[in-house]
This record gives sequence, structure tokens and C-alpha cells, in this order.
Amino acid sequence: MQITQPDSKPGIWQLFLIWTSIGLQSFGGGATTSLLIQREFVEKHPWMTMEEYTHYWNLCLFAPGVNLVALTILIGRKLGGKTGIFISLLGLLFPSATITCLLAAGFKEVERVHTVQAILQGIVPATAGIMLMVGINFAQPQLQRAYKEGPLNLIISLVLIALCTLAIILQVPVFIALSVTAFLGVLCFTRPLWRKKKAEAQ
Repeated sequence: MQITQPDSKPGIWQLFLIWTSIGLQSFGGGATTSLLIQREFVEKHPWMTMEEYTHYWNLCLFAPGVNLVALTILIGRKLGGKTGIFISLLGLLFPSATITCLLAAGFKEVERVHTVQAILQGIVPATAGIMLMVGINFAQPQLQRAYKEGPLNLIISLVLIALCTLAIILQVPVFIALSVTAFLGVLCFTRPLWRKKKAEAQ
């Protein structure tokens, strides 16, 4: 995995403002938040590569609880150390959680209003589109790397993506699906990587 070594890192105040902005824009759930994090820390600022971001996210998938909180901790630690962790969590969670609590408290009063129901129906396809975009962003670095390593690796990567998608459709527990595809990844990719390192050494 390529680890970025940026010439400069964000200041604590800048880090707080970025995470606060992400938290206040995170309408639609985790997929929206993930997309916003990608845009801020991978595309807008050269602090991470997409490959590194994907690596962090994969680590978070194997941790119980809220994956985005774990991801926030990893990015905060990378860019600001222990203080960065606290500031990142505070910026992401406090403003948005406050607004969410206020909205939830008042939702009971308006949930049966026809306009509100129409709004909720319109949000569903938007969220689906965001999730699709996030999935494409996650798959792109892996497929590009597999393509460079040869057609066999590309086919294996596509098969693993298809198998994991099928497992989720069949309602296989997520942890089992991840564990199985991780094991298959070890079987399929360990030997090619060993050969590549051996060839580079020669």
C-alpha cells in the first residue's frame, strides 16, 4: 500500500472545521459521510491516497460498532495524533448529533404530513446513487492494481466482488462474507505477490 507523506498537515482548527463540515452535510447516512470524507481527504487535499483510504476502511470493517467512527479515529490520528483523534470525533459527531436529536424530537409531529412522506421517498433513490458511487470509488484502486498485475488478478478481483455481492443479497452475515473473501484473497494473491517481490529482487 502506498502511504502518502504530505509536506504539510492540517492545523487542529482546520481539521475541526473539515470534520464539522462533513458532519453537517452527512444527510443520507454512512454512504454520504464516506463520500464526503473521500472528497475532503483524498481529492480536495493531498493528505491521503484512495488506496490508503480504502485500506483504512477495510480495517474498520473488521471492527465491531460504527465503522465511520473508527475511520474518523484513524484519519484523525494520522493527521493530528492524539489531539487529532479528539478534534476529529468532536467535529464529526457533536454538531450533527445535536441537530439529529432536535429533528428526531420534532419528527413525531410531522411524520404523517404528506409533504414529509414525499420528501422521504425522494431521498431513497438519492441515497442509493450515493452508495453506488462510494462502491465504485472503493473498487477502483483494487481493479486498477489488479489490471496492472495481469488479467488473472483482474478476473479474481471481479469474481471476489461478485461473490461478496451475492453473499450480501443472500443475507449471509457480513462478518462471514468478509472473512471468507479475506481468506480467498490470501489464497489467490499471496503467491503472485511473492513472485512479484522475487522478480523485483532479481
